[in-house]
Amino acid sequence: MDEIYVNVEYDKSQVSIRPSTPAPGPSSPRSRPHVAVAVSLGLLSVLLLAGLVCLGVLMHASAAELSSIKANLTERLRVSGDKLSSVSAERDQLKNKVTALTQEKDGLQLLLKQKKTCPEGWTMFRCSCYLLSTRDDSWENGRKDCRDQGADLVIIDSLDEQKFLSSFTTRHSWIGLSDKDIEGTWKWIDGTLLTAKYWYRDANVVEPDNGGGNSWWEEDCAGIKPYQNPQYSWSDLSCYIALRWICEKLA
Repeated sequence: MDEIYVNVEYDKSQVSIRPSTPAPGPSSPRSRPHVAVAVSLGLLSVLLLAGLVCLGVLMHASAAELSSIKANLTERLRVSGDKLSSVSAERDQLKNKVTALTQEKDGLQLLLKQKKTCPEGWTMFRCSCYLLSTRDDSWENGRKDCRDQGADLVIIDSLDEQKFLSSFTTRHSWIGLSDKDIEGTWKWIDGTLLTAKYWYRDANVVEPDNGGGNSWWEEDCAGIKPYQNPQYSWSDLSCYIALRWICEKLA
């Protein structure tokens, strides 16, 4: 077959070359990493914001807790301070009492060292001098005799003194105790009320009995007898009965 040649001529000026525009479709692979980075940064920002919020909440709670602990400690310190002040005050009071007792002891020791003596015919017991009368008389006259000698009827303020007097007297003797002012209210001659009591008692008699209703006079004055049991040696008698009496004065 014979070859046929076609001569085609074209004008280059009529040809326009434009950049090709890719057809719309999925994004290119190069743009995907940028999107991932943006998403990651967003998530990190959210997490950071959440962390900051939590941290703020924790800091606020910690501040409130610290404030509560501080208030509690302050109150405990105040209470401890009050207790310490109270203990210090009690300590000072005890110290003052100890000092007073020490001074009293020193005073008593000084008295003992001074070797006090009693007038002739008087008997010393502890820091007092005692005299038993040699005659009998009424309670009032016995008291007058004691006072004329710078003494008074004896006041018994201890069991030791009671025991001593129970052996000191040999006969029923007046002591400085009566209920002359108010019946049934026994008082010593210095006005103090009777506390320690050594009244006589047995199966038939319980002193004081004011005579048991059989006396001509009220039994308003007390006497002591030398009974074997010194704790039950007092009896009430009419103040007009004549008895011995016991005088007492400081040595």
